[in-house]
Formats: sequence, structure tokens, C-alpha cells
Amino acid sequence: MFEYELQRIHTAELIRRADNQRLVRAVREAGREARRQARRAAKDTGEERDEGPGGRFARAA
Repeated sequence: MFEYELQRIHTAELIRRADNQRLVRAVREAGREARRQARRAAKDTGEERDEGPGGRFARAA
């Protein structure tokens, strides 16, 4: 009986871990999607970064 109870506890722990991992994955995906939408919205309004031929830095004299 004791081994059965340990097995049930172990199974419950594995289920909790799997649920937690699914939740973390969903939160990460939601964050990625929010960033994608923000980039799309900025691109639509013309607020994208201006990286011309020189890149981020001004040309040295």
C-alpha cells in the first residue's frame, strides 16, 4: 500500500510539473506575440527604426 501511495504522489508531482511547463510556454508565446504585434503596429505607423546605409552610428570625420 505504501508503494502505491508513493506512486500516486509521484504521478501528481509529474502532472503539476507538466502543467507548470505548459503555463510557462503559454506565457512566453503570449509575450512573443505581443512583441510581434507591437512591431507590426510601429511599422504601420511609420515608427520603425531608421537604419540607413551607415547603420546605427554616425560616420567618423
